[in-house]
Amino acid sequence: MPLPTTSFTTRDGARIDFTSLGLGTAPLGNIFKPIPEPEAEATLEAAWEEGIRYYDTAPLYGRGIAETRLNRLLRPKPRDSFVLSTKVGRIMKRTTPDKMVGHTKYFGTPAREIIYDYTYDGIMRSVEHSFERTGLDRFDILFVHDIDPVTHASVEVSENYMRQLFGSGLKALEELKATGVTKAIGTGLNVIETTERIVRDADVDLILLAGRYSLLEQGTLASLYPLCQQKGVGVVAAGVFNSGLLAGGSTYNYAAAPAELVVRRDAIAAICKNYGIALPQAALQFPSFHSTVVTTIFGAVNPSEVTANVAAKAQAIPAALWSDLKAAELLSAEAPTPSS
Repeated sequence: MPLPTTSFTTRDGARIDFTSLGLGTAPLGNIFKPIPEPEAEATLEAAWEEGIRYYDTAPLYGRGIAETRLNRLLRPKPRDSFVLSTKVGRIMKRTTPDKMVGHTKYFGTPAREIIYDYTYDGIMRSVEHSFERTGLDRFDILFVHDIDPVTHASVEVSENYMRQLFGSGLKALEELKATGVTKAIGTGLNVIETTERIVRDADVDLILLAGRYSLLEQGTLASLYPLCQQKGVGVVAAGVFNSGLLAGGSTYNYAAAPAELVVRRDAIAAICKNYGIALPQAALQFPSFHSTVVTTIFGAVNPSEVTANVAAKAQAIPAALWSDLKAAELLSAEAPTPSS
């Protein structure tokens, strides 16, 4: 059965049709553990069979593995039958395996050194490399990836990369739009403040924001989402399980979850249980209620996870559940939720 779609129009008038769910491919880049090729292929095929037509990837994911795995799924398909986003800001350079130890959360990857480069030339090289890995000749969206101080553990380093981006990198992205290489440009980050700065100071179409608008946190409601609404910027909601904590795991932002967040998660889960709703079902549906959100993406490492998430998105949730979460001050009163 086809998934519902949302049509988004970029500031230049290009139309992108997003299915209500998209597949994020960081897990299929072997984050935390290697995924065997047959399992990865079956997972991607399951996503296609379930009607998912939006796929998000990045050179970082498996140091190219995720883009290569998408090649086998998408290259034979009619190009206008799916939406694909990848990211810029990192270039993969061949190195030796001994230099890879202790420097990655991705396993079983090629030996590749990560070179950060947000300049005009760096972005152009990144896109050319992604062309080779995916086997495609255009992307629907290019996201500037992880330019924030958290990723680089330094405000100074992040600011240097921001100077690269505003100095020449944005020019590259605009040229790629003008020549039909991509329809839309934006940011792919985990940090609200950096995202908001770029939305405010640059002409972007979409943002992919991971983990910052979920059942556990709604900090985007203060100023980022209103700014997006004002400027007509769409949001791809990612990291909706907060890297596992809202899906029954114990990790938050890819590290051990703080005790206070575990307590909050358990309180939310208890209210969901009162209505016969599993916590991951509510977590997957919640971000899509905001008008800025054009689609929600999730990651999967096997076909059953794909099937379960598609089913969870479709399941009806009583409006009273959201009211109870707000009454218990477990959800912002400003968060849009169904009223009936």
